[in-house]
Amino acid sequence: MPKPTFDLAVVTRGVLGAVRHIDDCVAGLTPEDFARPTRLGDWRVTELVAHLGVSNMARYLAGPSADSAQVDALGWVNATATAAASVDERATAMADESRPGELRSLLHEMRVESEQALTDINPAFVVPARFGAIAVTDYLATRCVEFAVHALDLAAAVEHDVGVDRDATGVAVRLLLTALAARAPGKSVEVRVPPDGATQCVEGPRHTRGTPPNVVECDAKTWLELATGRLTWTSARAAARIQASGDRADLSGLLPLMS
Repeated sequence: MPKPTFDLAVVTRGVLGAVRHIDDCVAGLTPEDFARPTRLGDWRVTELVAHLGVSNMARYLAGPSADSAQVDALGWVNATATAAASVDERATAMADESRPGELRSLLHEMRVESEQALTDINPAFVVPARFGAIAVTDYLATRCVEFAVHALDLAAAVEHDVGVDRDATGVAVRLLLTALAARAPGKSVEVRVPPDGATQCVEGPRHTRGTPPNVVECDAKTWLELATGRLTWTSARAAARIQASGDRADLSGLLPLMS
């Protein structure tokens, strides 16, 4: 199946916009907010902010280019689970060593360094990233997923809006829809996340014209939470956050795509 393609200007705007929203939110958090639990296992807001603040993005982008890409954005989606333990260890250690003010400064510094690193980025740059060298446009698409989803995590924890960057959200939705189609190739189910994208997946009778017999539709927030394990299919159906019709329109066995 075709690999997802993204526009460098769009993914750059998405990353910078999402980081700005997160930084602005964290700047206003109280010490009590940092102690709030999140939906990410044992992490508090402290660990979440520490994780975001120690992002390697600016360092990767400011360093030398790798020779050639070894993975793409879909490869990143499939590989994230392998790094969960090390990510947790790093965030926990940083949270234990830092006070809220230090974490605010760390996150803001990451934002400033990222803005500098993304000024006039070379489209041919290959990022020497954690899971292997990756083209810069694909890399920034993965950062759109990371920051868009963690903005939702932060909003859920502190119980107020963090701000949604439309570019980051749109890229994240499209990448994860493509990951779904790669996991379950086929044409029998159409998954729609208006206005950001749609895909067909799951083996079975092929749809050729008119309304497909099996359709799943939800908004972007619901799709991102389903695809990343923040929300279960059963809970989403119970809360009427999904519209699903047809005998094959049950994606519970395919989700989450990453967690």
